[in-house]
Amino acid sequence: MTDPDTFTTYQTSSGHRGLDLAEPLIFELDSPGRCGVDLPDAPDVPNRLGGLERVAAIGLPGLSEPQVVRHFVRLSRNNFAIDAGLYPLGSCTMKHNPRLNEKMARLPGFADIHPMQPVETVQGALELIDILADWLLTLTGMPTIAMSPAAGAHGELCGLMTIRAALEAQGDAREVVLVPTSAHGTNPATAAICGYRIEQIPADDRGRVDLAALKEKLGPHVAAIMLTNPNTCGLFENQIVEIAEAVHEAGAFFYCDGANFNAIVGKVRPGDLGIDCMHLNLHKTFSTPHGGGGPGSGPVVLAEALAPYAPLPMVVRDADGLDLVEHRAGGAESSFGRLKGFHGQMGMFVRALSFILSHGADGLRQASEDAVLNANYIMAQLQDLFSLPFPGPCMHEVLFDDSFLKDSGVSTLDFAKAMIDEGFHPMTMYFPLVVSGAMLIEPTESESKISLDQFITSMRHLGERAIRGDADFFAGAPYLAPYRRLDETQAARKPVLRWREATKAAEAAE
Repeated sequence: MTDPDTFTTYQTSSGHRGLDLAEPLIFELDSPGRCGVDLPDAPDVPNRLGGLERVAAIGLPGLSEPQVVRHFVRLSRNNFAIDAGLYPLGSCTMKHNPRLNEKMARLPGFADIHPMQPVETVQGALELIDILADWLLTLTGMPTIAMSPAAGAHGELCGLMTIRAALEAQGDAREVVLVPTSAHGTNPATAAICGYRIEQIPADDRGRVDLAALKEKLGPHVAAIMLTNPNTCGLFENQIVEIAEAVHEAGAFFYCDGANFNAIVGKVRPGDLGIDCMHLNLHKTFSTPHGGGGPGSGPVVLAEALAPYAPLPMVVRDADGLDLVEHRAGGAESSFGRLKGFHGQMGMFVRALSFILSHGADGLRQASEDAVLNANYIMAQLQDLFSLPFPGPCMHEVLFDDSFLKDSGVSTLDFAKAMIDEGFHPMTMYFPLVVSGAMLIEPTESESKISLDQFITSMRHLGERAIRGDADFFAGAPYLAPYRRLDETQAARKPVLRWREATKAAEAAE
């Protein structure tokens, strides 16, 4: 049998050297009879299974403890995380999560509480929610907040349901939500779930909402517009006040997607721009863990006109301390009701407030400034080689299209695959849809000039190679990943299965 830990070192055409290691499935490492623990046989005593006793092996592989540990550690090394390197996913704000946040979230008073404890026993937790809510209201310039939404898309749902409740209370039956073509895909999905018909608003030649086209679509049938600012082209909607005025004149509400709030915290208050409601991704802007299925957290700030319709529960302060309003009869008669089982993502609240208090108002503002500076630095260093669909400067992320790859035989996907060999997670690809072959890069404020220069050097190296027409190299990338090219567009799957092939050969020889 071939040793499953065996690997070969080889050199690619680009001069890189790497490890060709194919991790077998844990069932393929099975050695029957081997076990990581040594337990005595169970005594022969009566059981109460009533004929449901197991009659066959359960199929677990036989491995020693070191084998199990090494297997999963090797697999973990194939993961990419913000702790491993620059994570340039545009529109996702993959920023560093300070370890202090994790330490605070694990304090027993926060980690060990239960959502069904009596209110008098969780006053500290309620105070933390109240303090965090006050910070978020101050940063957005809004009067009311719903803390319970569990993520960004859940926050969108909260906002649209609040808007619908407000319109229904006025007896105003509107059926259309306007969504720019550069919007996150969850925006039209959320509007559709809430029963609205979606109409798109095109972008102008500057990558921003076409104000004239918007005004043409406004009317008594429009319930709201859902707009992201800065938008997903990495640009600030500099006509946003005019947009808000036009929307309000038509009797509609202005929903703002807060996914990109990291670019403007401490610089602009959305409430001052005429926005009626906006979700805040605590798991993006305020650094709490992001990716891998969550958990997220998406509180929603609301303007005065929408405040009475906010969802339950609500944290309120009275003479006896802090309390939870959990029923309409408790003083929230106009609320559209409960959106979530309990009171929000407590662990995310702790992490977010830890981040906020660590930075203070001036630090939050600097984080936004640094995020914008980093994105513009990447744009300035690459714009002579890569193609900008819209003129800069940009905000927190820079958008390139694939026109610089024309006639090269290299696609955006090919380019992204080659980035893996350079040690970088690929940027967001093919989004937003308003440009061809989009490459959306967001470095956040987490990155130093050293790490940005490393990224820029690799991007330029790949860009120059693509322009020279080395399409065969890109078609085979990545070369250094354990399973190389997946079959995403054509029959290009090239799995590295040397260990399995060698095992089969050895078995055949025997």
